[in-house]
Amino acid sequence: MPTAKPRVLTINSGSSSIKFALFLVDQDLDVELYGKIDRIGLFGTVLTFNYLQKQEQGRLYLEVADHKLASYFLLDWLAKHLEFDSINAIGHRVVHGMRQAGSQVINQCLLGELKNIAQYDPDHLPSEIALIEGFSHRYPHLTQVACFDTTFHHHMPRVAKLIAIPRRYEKMGVQRYGFHGISYEYLMEELVSINDEAKISRVILAHLGSGASMAAILNGKSIDTSMGFSPTSGLPMGTRSGDIDPGLVSYLVRTENMSDAQFHHMTNHESGLIGISEISGDLRDLLNMEGSDSRAEEAVSFFCYQAKKQIGAYAAALGGLDAIVFSGGIGENSPAIRQRICDGLDYLGITLDQDLNAKNATCISLKTARVKVRVIPTNEELMIARSVSRILDLKPMPPSHDS
Repeated sequence: MPTAKPRVLTINSGSSSIKFALFLVDQDLDVELYGKIDRIGLFGTVLTFNYLQKQEQGRLYLEVADHKLASYFLLDWLAKHLEFDSINAIGHRVVHGMRQAGSQVINQCLLGELKNIAQYDPDHLPSEIALIEGFSHRYPHLTQVACFDTTFHHHMPRVAKLIAIPRRYEKMGVQRYGFHGISYEYLMEELVSINDEAKISRVILAHLGSGASMAAILNGKSIDTSMGFSPTSGLPMGTRSGDIDPGLVSYLVRTENMSDAQFHHMTNHESGLIGISEISGDLRDLLNMEGSDSRAEEAVSFFCYQAKKQIGAYAAALGGLDAIVFSGGIGENSPAIRQRICDGLDYLGITLDQDLNAKNATCISLKTARVKVRVIPTNEELMIARSVSRILDLKPMPPSHDS
């Protein structure tokens, strides 16, 4: 039987990583364990964990070739280290939910829907479904909840959802969905809680990591976002192309005899920063090398230029701007990238304080600047745990008075 204080296990499966965390549902959500399997499919796949409750931490290098084997390893590892009788629910980040308007308890009907749209995002959905089924097989009576990255953008205006191809494809589900929604929901909750200004109705959220996107938020609601039908679109990323000319598809088919699978692999795993630089998809590497390698310099400049353009577009869509929030691995930790993105945007009211920016302070804009620029670390695992606790109404049980 579960303990008096409920626990929620969260699973955040990405294209090259699986993050996990265990939360105790007390007056607040206290993390007891967190960790991840990183570099899946690459050399040096590693599981790292920090078990705060037991004061244990570790690092294990794995010989797993793909996401499927990494998932099996994680299931076995968690079975050895956790008491699943004490866990009330598992919350999964599910990248694509089509028209799902909120987190959902997973049943066979929902699982079938996810399998039907698995090809919408072949880099994420199949592995997420496999983990759900793996937990269901081992712990059939344990409630599982799907938290969709697309939900946050569900109520975007129709004009922001349309794709300018024949209308008949819309009936097949082809539209702009947007992603990073769990991160954006968390950032908005945090922004509201820490904001010391009266007005934050027009906000740009910038989740900049190996996957990168921005969202325009008006009065707390997403009105547009840079990713569209798939997470490949929008800004250039570590290995993803971002927006490209669709004429390139037919050109490469004719000249390279490229198949759809090869094109998908190229635009998702060989493009973006690593495609331009031919060195690395990691901006830290490129910043270190841009003084000695023109390809690295061009990749960094391209990333910052495209991000700057996106801010300008969203300032126009919002009719002005009150705040920008930087998050994600790059947004939280790279003062140089934040500075280069914001340089020249004084006309929008964006001016950084160089000292505060260098310190990764919570607020990095000048006190006199019209637009507040903030740095807020995202926490998708905590947001998943919050969503699961809300949908299942999990609360600590009162203490027993039995003798």
